[in-house]
Amino acid sequence: MNKSELIEVMAKDAAITKVAAKAALESFMSNVMSTLQKKEGKVSLVGFGTFSVAERAARQGINPATKKPIKIAAKKVAKFKAGADLATAVSGKKK
Repeated sequence: MNKSELIEVMAKDAAITKVAAKAALESFMSNVMSTLQKKEGKVSLVGFGTFSVAERAARQGINPATKKPIKIAAKKVAKFKAGADLATAVSGKKK
């Protein structure tokens, strides 16, 4: 499912216009991003999951074209951990 398909489904499920659904989705994404940019930012949606930021350490890699070692810098990455309800729904197991 892509963004436009999600907007269409949200509009239908909530009985709202696609414009309103798009605004709601973009507001959600914007607020998650701005929260994660803050120090120790984390967004928890009980049952669905938690968005957080993780530190990825610097490491040695290999350039696939030249096969020579390269240094990969440390960086922050977005992380998502599925909540219990989402994990159960995906696994197909019943509670």
